[in-house]
Amino acid sequence: MEIEVSTEEGVVRALAYPALVGRPEPGDTVLLNTTALAMGLGTGGYAMVVALPNRLPKDPQGPGHLVKARYTPLQATVLGADEQDSPFHEALREADSLDGMPVVVADLHSALPAILCGLYGSGPGRGPGRGPGRGPGEVRVAYVMLDGGALPAWFSMSCARLREIGWLDGVVTVGQAFGGDVEAVTLHTGLLAARHVMGADVAVVTQGPGNLGTGTRWG
Repeated sequence: MEIEVSTEEGVVRALAYPALVGRPEPGDTVLLNTTALAMGLGTGGYAMVVALPNRLPKDPQGPGHLVKARYTPLQATVLGADEQDSPFHEALREADSLDGMPVVVADLHSALPAILCGLYGSGPGRGPGRGPGRGPGEVRVAYVMLDGGALPAWFSMSCARLREIGWLDGVVTVGQAFGGDVEAVTLHTGLLAARHVMGADVAVVTQGPGNLGTGTRWG
């Protein structure tokens, strides 16, 4: 959730992830990480709420033994599609094929909307899927989010809007990334989950928003 925080330097925009820190209320004191503001980062132009010092978040509820953003102060426990407590564990335990599902790989998160435009415009009658029953030409698309860039999928305004208009059926977060509709340990199991759990016809693989690069050959 986006909030405004009064500081000694003035009012700043901040993001709080209620699943990690609890839900800030008007009048709360918040502890902020202001790295993105201090560095002038374009994508991450928000302060990040680290904690509500006067009110602890609720303990994690429900099943799930995957810890993501591991060994950081805000590590998150999630239910992985491929872990033993998952209802999809049996389906994924021996799965080793995408059954011909096309996979589109991109460098930047910002390519996701453009890829979907190209996909839905590539054939007569082709359009987004509207639920488990497909009509002629309908395509179900899963976004498999790598842990480059942002770790929480919640940070992506593109994903939120694409879901809202029905262009994206769901998000699979893999590696240290979290917050998707489906969680997976690796890119390999994430792709298998896109196919066998979400029933995707096409998967798009790219990092989360906020690219890090060095201008070197391998960086």
